[in-house]
Amino acid sequence: MGEVLREVIGEEAVAGRVAELAGEISRCYDDGDPPIVICVLKGAVYFFTDLTRHFPFSPQIEFVRIASYGAGTSPGQDLRFLVDVDCPLEGRHVLVVEDIVDTGRTSARLLEIFAARNPKTLRLCALIDKPLRREVDVPVDFVGFTSRDGYLIGYGMDYAERYRQLPGVWEMQIV
Repeated sequence: MGEVLREVIGEEAVAGRVAELAGEISRCYDDGDPPIVICVLKGAVYFFTDLTRHFPFSPQIEFVRIASYGAGTSPGQDLRFLVDVDCPLEGRHVLVVEDIVDTGRTSARLLEIFAARNPKTLRLCALIDKPLRREVDVPVDFVGFTSRDGYLIGYGMDYAERYRQLPGVWEMQIV
């Protein structure tokens, strides 16, 4: 059994869209109150890093980690909240940065947890949105790319902790 990879979004296209997204996001936070920007580890780390470098403001940076896939290619039924933010969210703008919103379960759970902490605003940004696979309705406020079905890797997204380092987005098939 092996893996076949096909590039679906090149490195230059990703870089250009990330810069555009940063501009879209920045317009939402022009009230002088920069957001807490939360990276969902591990998959969003490349996207998050590049995105925040484009902001004209200095956000507070936080990290969370929720395990949902394990070593497979399908989201698990059980989500494990492994790492939480280190600061209060009450009264603050909060932007959650995800690599991909697929079934919506992970993102919905995160937003539910954070909404209970009474932020001033709560928004979600995803590099990839897969609305056709949605099982749970979740609003994605900022979308880098919309994708059909297919297992995507690269630019932080992985298969069994591999392929995160690829500079673009690739579709993987197991043959």
